[in-house]
Amino acid sequence: MLPKAYDPSSVEDSIYTKWEESGAFRPESCDPKGEPFTISMPPPNATGQLHLGHAVMLALEDIFIRFQRMRGKKALWVPGTDHAAIATENVVIKLLKDGGMRDPRKELGREALIAEIAKFVEKSKATIRSQVRKMGSSCDWSRERYTFEPSLNRCVNEVFARMYGDGLIYRGHRIVNWDPKLQTTVSDDEVEYKEEMSFFYTFQYGPFQIATARPETKFGDKYVVMHPEDKRYAKYKHGETFEAEWINGPVRATVIKDASIDPEFGTGVMTITPWHDHTDFAIAEKHGLEKEQIIGFDGKLLPVAGEFAGMKIDDARPLIVEKLKSKGLLVKVDENYVHNKAVSQRGGGGIEPQIKLQWFIDVNKEMVPWKGEQMSLKQIMHSVVHHGDITIIPERFDKTYFHWIDNLRDWCISRQIWWGHRVPVWYKDDAMQIGADSPGKGWEQDADTLDTWFSSALWTWSTLIDPKKAADPALSLEEILKQSPDFQMFHPTSVMETGYDILFFWVARMILMTTYATGQIPFKTVYLHGLIRTRDGKKMSKSHPETMIDPLDMIQNYGADALRLSMIVGQSPGADSRLYEEKIAGYRNFVNKLWNASRFVLLQCEQAGVDPKSITKLPKSSDLSLADRAMLSRLQTITKKVTEGLTEYRLSEAGDTLYSFVWDDFCDWYLELSKGNANTAVLVHILRKILQLLHPYCPFVTEELWSQVKAEDAGMLISKPWPEVKKELVDTKAEEAFLQLISVIQAVRKIRADQGIEPGKEISTIIHTKKWVELLESQEGHIRRMGKISSLTFDTDAKPHKNAGSVFLPEIEVHVPLEGVIDIAAERKTLEKEKVELEKYVKGIEAKLGNKEFVARAPEKVIVAEKEKLETGAEKLRKITERLKMIG
Repeated sequence: MLPKAYDPSSVEDSIYTKWEESGAFRPESCDPKGEPFTISMPPPNATGQLHLGHAVMLALEDIFIRFQRMRGKKALWVPGTDHAAIATENVVIKLLKDGGMRDPRKELGREALIAEIAKFVEKSKATIRSQVRKMGSSCDWSRERYTFEPSLNRCVNEVFARMYGDGLIYRGHRIVNWDPKLQTTVSDDEVEYKEEMSFFYTFQYGPFQIATARPETKFGDKYVVMHPEDKRYAKYKHGETFEAEWINGPVRATVIKDASIDPEFGTGVMTITPWHDHTDFAIAEKHGLEKEQIIGFDGKLLPVAGEFAGMKIDDARPLIVEKLKSKGLLVKVDENYVHNKAVSQRGGGGIEPQIKLQWFIDVNKEMVPWKGEQMSLKQIMHSVVHHGDITIIPERFDKTYFHWIDNLRDWCISRQIWWGHRVPVWYKDDAMQIGADSPGKGWEQDADTLDTWFSSALWTWSTLIDPKKAADPALSLEEILKQSPDFQMFHPTSVMETGYDILFFWVARMILMTTYATGQIPFKTVYLHGLIRTRDGKKMSKSHPETMIDPLDMIQNYGADALRLSMIVGQSPGADSRLYEEKIAGYRNFVNKLWNASRFVLLQCEQAGVDPKSITKLPKSSDLSLADRAMLSRLQTITKKVTEGLTEYRLSEAGDTLYSFVWDDFCDWYLELSKGNANTAVLVHILRKILQLLHPYCPFVTEELWSQVKAEDAGMLISKPWPEVKKELVDTKAEEAFLQLISVIQAVRKIRADQGIEPGKEISTIIHTKKWVELLESQEGHIRRMGKISSLTFDTDAKPHKNAGSVFLPEIEVHVPLEGVIDIAAERKTLEKEKVELEKYVKGIEAKLGNKEFVARAPEKVIVAEKEKLETGAEKLRKITERLKMIG
């Protein structure tokens, strides 16, 4: 017999070990004729700790893979870890500084620091594996991958070389997002914009007035740009020059006419700083204008700033403004200007656009073969989603995706950090050579590493190549792919599940790189989940620890199944959801309900002297009760609905369907009706099917219960086939009759509750119905027992009943005489007093809301609260009035 209470912590680890040791996670254990179904796990960063975002991802993907495995697919879920270049290097440098080092890069040097990071990563990977297992993730650990392992490094170097050869990778001086704090470039997608209040200055610049929030960038400004059709400046011709007094003396400036200028912003005129602004750089490139660096890579002003050289921006800004004011060039200051400040996601410091010699991927060159055409990477990315090769769930993110592609600039792929795939380029004097290995003596490798997203973008296919083939330098990348069975079998992958917040960081880049490198899409479906927020909808933040929920703590307290259910049921794709401990506890209650229901079934078997494992088939139809037939039929409907929901990635809807069926239909009704008259074969059959259907959602408790009720030699639940709909068990008439029985019992219970009848007190009940009288008479025992009824009368003629509690159903009336059950006179007196007080209360609120002056002056939340009080009071008054009618 099962223990009285379910203790997840005592069984989850051992169950997971059994799964893993059985080989159930490997596709080789599936039907060899099955269609492949593949998921590449978004690799957690090698920084050591999983958070709720990872937990949601793991829960969703495990549901996908368990469902498809049970459907007979050859299911493969590839786990792995991301070396997470900047993030990991930052963590290790901080740890070393905390340990006493002042500057780890200088004190250790490149190779030693890399070795320290590598040691840290190995420990982190072990931690991550343990945490992934705790979630119940049924991934194939024999195929675990790491973005910095040799075989993936081979892929990185091969793709770089090929893209360079095709003219898609180039080195050039272009404007990048420079992080002065971390001393590296970061990608456009790694820049956040935070609203900031600052001063907005308007200065006189020759005959024009210009406005800026950053006067410290203006030392080198010598171009004034305006819209060619702005009539205010029609007399100024493109290319015309003029002299203007400026910060460090007079300058000669040139007029530039450009249609990108917004005439409505500021004065409609602006000077440009091409070295430190993306828009200004584009204008300068378009018109062939000179560019001058004003701010150094250390964030300090350069000698061009004259007396302000060497100063930090925040220190120099007020002094520059003061100097311009002293020259009479300060026109006005807006002290309440709100603008978006660019901040690095990686280090948190401000971003300073800089022109720097870097490596880029050209996204606009039309030279990549795709479906018989020569297309740019940008065009391919657009095409595969537009033409339905890749489906994004939810569909509304298509628009966001296309908008991002339309605004995509060449991708800067080089970083000035040490941890990561080193740029496979070698230099000697003026010569340059591409390759992973040194060409010979005197050659020096590029000091930069590649953007971590470069290697991550190869994830779906680089994880499927044969590492032994990748280690053979004689094989080309094409030959490695052809000779890698996993790639041939499992690529393109089936679904990429990830957070909508990295749709551009990662998902789009995988499409870009995979279509180029393999000629295939990386995945057929993209499923996006939303962010997990606090109870009141706020973003969880490390800076506010009280808002954080540690998934491992929740697993320890409530079990992995409860956590999984709490994150999935009620969550729509692409939408944020709220999570709090009470919600997780609520799903723990559901798991306990399932456990207790299973104990009941096993107890019924024990009392009947039946071994549940010996049950292999259902009784013949003539031996089934109404409840048996109705529940078996309902089970077919639920099976069909859940199967369709999971197939179409409607996980929340399918989970909610199962929750209601188990809690309401099975536990609250079928098991109650089975008491004293249980059909053990049907009980066990339905429970087995429930466990199979629930297994993708809550694998641990279902596997544990399966071991108690499965048929002899049925094996583990993880490998059991998915339930099929049995049409011969569908009985809609039995379901309808069962619903009528339930509605009558619910009506009796409602009357008892409404009239305040003591729970243990037996009552008389009269049921009027013509259509259902035969059915209800056959179920009289159930109605009596579950309604606590001593006298039950069936009558086909409806008659009015005085002093009775009544419920009127569509074709049935239920009456409970109240004489002798409650003190009618005392009850009437109490109700009449309550009614008078409520009428006065309701009229008072109505008068307040009818007062125009009160409504005009009161805050909105006060008005809403008053309306809610009126609604509650009016409903209570209606119920009291109804009850007074019932008791005469």
